[in-house]
Amino acid sequence: MIGLIVNPIAGMGGKVALKGTDGVVEEAIKRGARPVAPDTVRLFLRELKAHPECNKLKFLTGPGPLGEDYLREFGFRFKVIPHREIRYKMVGDVEIPDTSSEDTKRLAREMLGKVELILFAGGDGTARDVMSAVGKSVPILGIPTGVKMYSGVFAVSPEKAAEVLVKFLRGEARLEEREVRDIDEDAFRRDEIRARTHGSALVPVVENLVQGSKEAIRANEAEELEALTEAVAEEILESDGIYFLGSGSTLKRIKDKLGIDGTLLGVDIVEVRNGTAKLLVKDATEEDLLRFLDGNPRVVVTVVGGLNFLFGRGNQQFSANVLRKISKENILVVATPDKLTGPIRVYTGDREVDEKLRGYIRVRVSPWMEKLVKVV
Repeated sequence: MIGLIVNPIAGMGGKVALKGTDGVVEEAIKRGARPVAPDTVRLFLRELKAHPECNKLKFLTGPGPLGEDYLREFGFRFKVIPHREIRYKMVGDVEIPDTSSEDTKRLAREMLGKVELILFAGGDGTARDVMSAVGKSVPILGIPTGVKMYSGVFAVSPEKAAEVLVKFLRGEARLEEREVRDIDEDAFRRDEIRARTHGSALVPVVENLVQGSKEAIRANEAEELEALTEAVAEEILESDGIYFLGSGSTLKRIKDKLGIDGTLLGVDIVEVRNGTAKLLVKDATEEDLLRFLDGNPRVVVTVVGGLNFLFGRGNQQFSANVLRKISKENILVVATPDKLTGPIRVYTGDREVDEKLRGYIRVRVSPWMEKLVKVV
């Protein structure tokens, strides 16, 4: 028996530059957000359906949008845990389930002693809820649906979560203790990082299929990072045009050197003319980026340390719709060598766009050097 818990509102804040969904679902919808978790869970189940092991599987899950709806849609065998009735509410013109973290915790507790593994669809907040309910009593694995996902308990994509589950059932996954990390989303939206480790959980790990934890910059990187960002900023100022500058401390250093009041944790749209940078849109949404695509923009991004993600973690403004219209040659990746601990990952949810970005990409690693790094 395998447990499945779905947080149906996870990830709604990503494309609309809210950097999370906790406590801001209404605001996300006002900005144009729509639920993303249902389709993510469907990607997972569609991939799982292709494996013969699925014929023997039985799930223990929550009612309706907490898991039952998706398992029923794909014809999986399942049992629903007795739970409160999940009602729906209208926010603007969008109908969403009226759920909370307490639903996740209660379902997780009900699964103790009854399942071999708990799968959950959500982000770091959902991971924290599951871990708080079960500790290390049962392995857990995240189907990545949130915005940040700094914890080391997530598969690298919904499809890879299906592969991990299959290998777990075959006895081919090793169990490891992995950190569950979360941040203060209110502070995050103010460009302040207040992250902490809340504990650890047992996770089935398969190399290259489960991500690590987000890492902070080490002190010995500071000097080379300063030189690298100085060189990149100078080169940007020498080439007129529209730039989409991504999130993170590396990009914030570049923004500061360009002389603009850019965000630390968001995406900014900048125009460079005659050696001067002008901030056009601060903390841009997916919709903002789409409006500037006709200007043949260049994208400058970094790699999320530890997670090895270029697109798909914390910068969902760079959606498939945006990246579909940007050539790979117009993407500049900036990262110190210490961040390049393996292949770079991209995940937009669109296989055609992901495939376009795969292969090899040039990464600027010093003022005078680039490195070819594989994108998977």
